Amino acid sequence: MKANLLTLACLSCVITNALAQTNYRISEAAANFLVWAPDARAGGMGHAGTATSGDANSAFWNVGKLTDAPGNLGVTASYSPWLPYIMNGAWLGHAAGYKKLGKGQVIGASVQYFSDPGIVSAPSLSAGGDIAFSGSYARQLGNHFSAGITLKYLSSDIGSGVVVLGQSLKPARAMAGDIGFYYKSQASDMAGDEHMVWTVGATIANIGPKMNYGSGYEYFLPTMLRLGGGFSYTANGQHKLNVTAEAGKLLIPTPQPGRNVNQTPYLEGIVKSFSDAPGGFKEEMQEVTIAMGAEYWYKDLFALRGGYFTENKEKGDRKFFTTGAGARILKHYSLDFAYLIPTDSGSPMKNMYKLTASVDF
Repeated sequence: MKANLLTLACLSCVITNALAQTNYRISEAAANFLVWAPDARAGGMGHAGTATSGDANSAFWNVGKLTDAPGNLGVTASYSPWLPYIMNGAWLGHAAGYKKLGKGQVIGASVQYFSDPGIVSAPSLSAGGDIAFSGSYARQLGNHFSAGITLKYLSSDIGSGVVVLGQSLKPARAMAGDIGFYYKSQASDMAGDEHMVWTVGATIANIGPKMNYGSGYEYFLPTMLRLGGGFSYTANGQHKLNVTAEAGKLLIPTPQPGRNVNQTPYLEGIVKSFSDAPGGFKEEMQEVTIAMGAEYWYKDLFALRGGYFTENKEKGDRKFFTTGAGARILKHYSLDFAYLIPTDSGSPMKNMYKLTASVDF
């Protein structure tokens, strides 16, 4: 069992395995960096971004809301040290951009990279990294509704050359896709002093075949379903409050006693992930994470953010608060910062933060 967990940690650095919660049925996936919040705005709002207003990071959270991004062109770049409390030198980087084409159409591109210098608890494991290149297309389908798709190429080179179960690990490659939907409705009072916006978002990310590291086992991609909603209120054109909440669930098989669920075909695994937990409906609901957050803007110049993320104890037990701030400079440039505050003082997520710089025209 320890060898299996060590292999998985090498492949994906799953926090729950770092916590050594071996008695719980925690779904195993490769390339987990694909579901880690990359940007400081969502990072400061409890890692909720499916139904917030559009920006240059929209394709990661919900490609359908790319049409809501400001201006005609935007780019962004983010950096975050990863688990600095237990790892030295690991970091997550993300860069993205979009261009509006007219007639409600938008294209986007992004690259996400996770650098892993090696697991501290297993220094013999070699360093490596994961990278994903993505291209996106979104379109307005009505006054309130938009949708989009993303195609991505993934490469995972964590643990390359390490011998596990008598076989040498090798880099894994895969193709995957996202689909996202976004609904937005807005209203203002007669005087124009108050403005209200309601949003709903839904996305399924990382749909694709399993990754094979040559260890004799295949690993599912972290296919993720997210459903969210949001509300924005602007008063006197100076004060804006945005509130959002969302639920997420990995659409991969739940571990089964005495069975290697990674042998399940990936499409079958997605479908059955809604009903395959040995504990029935109760356990299926335990696999749902909740993220919620809020941000306050003053004159669209300065922002303060806060949020909360929670996961069931038997499915990883990630629980943390987030806080953050942002500033818009010369109308087109933005800087954002976020900091994560675990509820457990001994959590490996201590000291994590995110930095994001963006520009739109």
